[in-house]
Amino acid sequence: TSATSTVIPWKGAKPRDRQVAMTIGDSFSKNVRFDGTNIASFALLTGDTNPLHHDAAYAAQTRFGGIIASGSHVTALLTGMVAGHFADKGLNVGLDFSFRFQAPIRLDDVVQMRWTITGRMPKMSLKGDIITLEGEAVRSDGIAAVSSTAHVLLLVP
Repeated sequence: TSATSTVIPWKGAKPRDRQVAMTIGDSFSKNVRFDGTNIASFALLTGDTNPLHHDAAYAAQTRFGGIIASGSHVTALLTGMVAGHFADKGLNVGLDFSFRFQAPIRLDDVVQMRWTITGRMPKMSLKGDIITLEGEAVRSDGIAAVSSTAHVLLLVP
């Protein structure tokens, strides 16, 4: 997808700074435009042959009224965004993600993908902190298409 990114860094963060101050309420976001080529390409790469992602004539006759992005496309971008954001904060690994699909993302929608930190808990047995996040993909009309929660383990040196 073509993406324009505005990332709000941790206060005082430097690349690879493992002791970055993180505050509940901190967030990061980017805008993504879902064009026809990217919707179809992503679906084909993942083996999703549903004509809702490939066939404009077929999709026009459905309740969606046209091409829509696959759920796996949106969730891959959201999870990748988390991995990319934490990559310069030290060694990290995603523990779990859950998604709720609320509305379709249509051809040429510009979607704001955003994550907010809602918790941080030291986990001594894992030698790091578990970061809790809430995320969403919001269409330009203000409708939340996908909501999410996630837990990421940020390892301390």
